[in-house]
Amino acid sequence: MRRDNESTVSEFILLGLPIRAEDQGLYSALFLTMYLTTVLGNLLIILLIRLDSHLHTPMYFFLSHLAFTDISFSSVTAPKMLVNMLTHSQSISYVGCVSQVYFYIFFVALDSILLTSMAYDRYVAICHPLHYTTIMSQSLCFLLVAVSWALSSANALVHTLLLRKSMSMDNESTVSEFILLGLPIRVEDQDLYSTLFLTMYLTTVLGNLLIILLIRLDSHLHTPMYFFLSHLAFTDISFSSVTAPKMLVNMLTHSQSISYSGCVSQMYFYIVFADLDSFLLTSMAYDRYVAICHPLHYTTIMSQTLCLFLVAVSWALSSANALVHTLLLARLSHFRNNTIPHYFCDLSAMLKLSSSDTTINELLILTLGTMVTIPPFICILVSYVRIGVTILRTPSIKGICKALSTCGSHLSVVSLYYGAIIALYFVPSSNNTNDKDIIVAVMYTMVTPMLNPFIYSLRNRDMKGALRNILSRRLRSQ
Repeated sequence: MRRDNESTVSEFILLGLPIRAEDQGLYSALFLTMYLTTVLGNLLIILLIRLDSHLHTPMYFFLSHLAFTDISFSSVTAPKMLVNMLTHSQSISYVGCVSQVYFYIFFVALDSILLTSMAYDRYVAICHPLHYTTIMSQSLCFLLVAVSWALSSANALVHTLLLRKSMSMDNESTVSEFILLGLPIRVEDQDLYSTLFLTMYLTTVLGNLLIILLIRLDSHLHTPMYFFLSHLAFTDISFSSVTAPKMLVNMLTHSQSISYSGCVSQMYFYIVFADLDSFLLTSMAYDRYVAICHPLHYTTIMSQTLCLFLVAVSWALSSANALVHTLLLARLSHFRNNTIPHYFCDLSAMLKLSSSDTTINELLILTLGTMVTIPPFICILVSYVRIGVTILRTPSIKGICKALSTCGSHLSVVSLYYGAIIALYFVPSSNNTNDKDIIVAVMYTMVTPMLNPFIYSLRNRDMKGALRNILSRRLRSQ
């Protein structure tokens, strides 16, 4: 389709503050002073809390996050406003405007939820002082902050997608829904395959929920390795849930449509959980490296703080990468047609439908895709090379068996995960490229998450022991 200048814009004009032109310099100096005071003051709070062990309490933990949020909140609007005032420019790009809306909503919501968490902390401290340390545990504090980030991100994403939809309602340049062609199977085989995939999906959900439940209930599994495994299990459930339910509904109802917002949301969460899988597997590889190569310092190195930090960074990087791709996709308002030759809204398939310039999108797919795949894969390889070298220094049957017991499950999962990626991006395609991509995607999104619980339960002595203990306690209680 042709670009219609009457229906789309590439930038917006910000009229700014209602002040006279001759007062711009004075007000810009005032607002610059306020902004620098905000940044430096809150950075000082974060630094003091970080350096003084007496401030390592729940209240100051929340306060440090609130200080970071205030810095970020001011940074969403103030720098652009100051630049516009100093340069007498009033323009902001389309992508910059949408990004500003997203982060403005995000940090407003985060501020509100963090203040609520701080109010709950003060309530417990004053109304239940004897139980304060028990109730306001480190785990609860991290959970409250993580939930705050998750809710704020989801809220901002919903508003951003709805804004994007309302800004491109011209039927000559946009589409309101897409058609998913689904799997390359015959119509008469739909019911058989839908039953198969429903069984696989339920197995994935129940198997990974079982892993999370076992790790939660058995205190022997409260270790860094199983902490990462529980997050991996949650990621596998979420990863499958992004694509499988919609695919199954379409197969059972013989409908192929998905709304524009639903399609973009599906693509966003697909990227988030695909990247999160990669980062979590890397964290688990590092954990295994420390356990085997530095066993005497394991508890010191793999502290609870480091584990939580690795998971938080994994979520942050995955969300940021997905957000970049989502916002750049939202910039494209022109599609040749609305038929996607896939069973979910794959980013590359959607870009092929656009008649807009997708050079930046494709460049970032290559760049960011490499950054979230190759470095983690190299880290995993290096970890296992170091593990192999450590074992070979003092070779023994017992040491090799212990290493295989410790790393075997993780190696199997890594092989499945990166095997699918290699098959998708590096193995030469046959004539029917699209069919190959769809088959590999099924392996990637459904088969691998389904197999992971079996790999960890069947090849892991601790998991089998935890399951036996819980079942025996259950039987005794009856």
